[in-house]
Amino acid sequence: GYRNFLFHDDRFNGDGSVRQDFLLNRETYTRTRILVYGKNFGYGSTREGAVYALYDFGIRVVIAPSFGDIFFSNALKNGLLPIVLPAPLHATLMRIANEDLAATVTIDLASATMTTPDGATHTFPIDTFSQKMLLEGLDELDYIRTQISKIEAHERARPATIDTLHPNAAR
Repeated sequence: GYRNFLFHDDRFNGDGSVRQDFLLNRETYTRTRILVYGKNFGYGSTREGAVYALYDFGIRVVIAPSFGDIFFSNALKNGLLPIVLPAPLHATLMRIANEDLAATVTIDLASATMTTPDGATHTFPIDTFSQKMLLEGLDELDYIRTQISKIEAHERARPATIDTLHPNAAR
């Protein structure tokens, strides 16, 4: 139910009617999965609601030269891929998008590559844990659940007395 909160004040008029001049309200873009945006995307949007709104709209990737730190973290934790691009490559994507509104970008998360409309392939940075979580559709709790047998084995291997000792008792 967060879809209508995405860029709300830009997408809707004061009376709640849809602003047809806003790009994401155009039929061509109502099903977009990749959003290319400017610097500091998500800065000030520290609540997960910003990520939920993008995800509920159908966007799965946001490409920008920089992101707000908390937004970036929340995006990865909630299934949204934030891609940081160097300024020159980002500028090229923005130029292409402005010249050809039908241009497409393809993301291959498994290889951490992006193919731009000109056919060039570029790598993008992503840590291996976040990549694994996104590829497997896991959140942090899901990941912990996949580790239950290892956690139980660790607990069985611990000395029984360790649970009764105060952390400072061994000193």
